[in-house]
Amino acid sequence: MKSHNHILSILFVLSILSSFISCSENSDNSINESVILDEFVTGGGYFEFSDFQSLVIKTYYHIPIYVTNNTPIVFVFHGAGRNAKDYRDAMIAKANQFNFIVIVPEFSIANFPGGDGYNLGNVFIDGDNPSIGTLNPEDEWAFSVIEPLFDFIKQSLNNSTPKYHIFGHSAGGQFAHRFMMFKPNARFDKVVSSGSGWYTVPDLDINFPYGFKNSPLEDNSFENLFKKQLTIQIGALDNDPNSTGLRHNQFADAQGLNRLERANHFFDEALQLSQENNLEFNWDLHINEEGTHNYLTASESAANLIFN
Repeated sequence: MKSHNHILSILFVLSILSSFISCSENSDNSINESVILDEFVTGGGYFEFSDFQSLVIKTYYHIPIYVTNNTPIVFVFHGAGRNAKDYRDAMIAKANQFNFIVIVPEFSIANFPGGDGYNLGNVFIDGDNPSIGTLNPEDEWAFSVIEPLFDFIKQSLNNSTPKYHIFGHSAGGQFAHRFMMFKPNARFDKVVSSGSGWYTVPDLDINFPYGFKNSPLEDNSFENLFKKQLTIQIGALDNDPNSTGLRHNQFADAQGLNRLERANHFFDEALQLSQENNLEFNWDLHINEEGTHNYLTASESAANLIFN
């Protein structure tokens, strides 16, 4: 009987340890109130970034236990659900595995309303009908949040890494590839634009937001753009033309009728343009063979693409 009780006690202790290890590796033990970020902070929580247009931007983070002043930083851009915390949580296991810091700014509907405010970066008051008169100042663009936020994080964490990586999915994938275009001199390294509903194609004959015409992108250097390390990620099964929220009009449908077709179109158009002009081309197309539009699997795959 004593032996039986002893075995039960051992099993109980092992179950507690297993639970603790699981929580440490795959959850964030989130702090439920805003923290003051400094170099001693680890785990997960959020802080409030207020150094942009008098707005308060709730920013979720996960910091692995073993950090140095060179620990990589990955910015994650959430989908149209504005669910920054969920996207942070989806990266925790990979952040612990590869030892990188996760930063997920929440582009709330209150601060960045609609697709104009978020997906299109608040570049125009009405992104679908761009004009000189409706062009917002650059310091009001949603894209302009990222660089000062990066500086804030580096200073707060005493981090000296010179560049950051980017992963965006769905609406965040739209934000990611347009950020790369509108902020070509920003300090990003690898960019994974995943599951975008539609794209701004590098074409000077197509009006923004579907191409570069009649936008600040007309002045962009294709040579510089194609040198960037961009991976367009898409699920092989993300091919439903009736997917919720998927835009359909003559311009979007010219790119294809579903996300898979549109990702291929975006990549192929850019590749063709680079070949016609003998330009270096560092873009890649990654198709997840069993992938759907799920942000969880897309997050894991993106981390693997960045760090493998």
